[in-house]
Amino acid sequence: MNTEELELLSDSKYRNYVAAVDKALKNFEYSSEWADLISALGKLNKVLQNNAKYQVVPKKLTIGKRLAQCLHPALPGGVHRKALETYEIIFKIIGPKRLAKDLFLY
Repeated sequence: MNTEELELLSDSKYRNYVAAVDKALKNFEYSSEWADLISALGKLNKVLQNNAKYQVVPKKLTIGKRLAQCLHPALPGGVHRKALETYEIIFKIIGPKRLAKDLFLY
């Protein structure tokens, strides 16, 4: 965590955001078929969009791994499309400077 994220942890709304992201990421663990992945991505997208005022995405390493898994070639195009939508949301939230810093994650 960088200093900006540590400062945000004192904000209760940001902590709720982190908890909501954790909850959304749990949905990936219980996915047994591709439709579940689309649902999990939709929930993650909703959490990210509802908290777009924060220019920091919590749990970015885990989110990056889940998005990479959703782009597996064996999965249908609908999952890929939803994962790309999630990338778009994240990139809009973090902006070009943070993207340049965190590009290796995504």
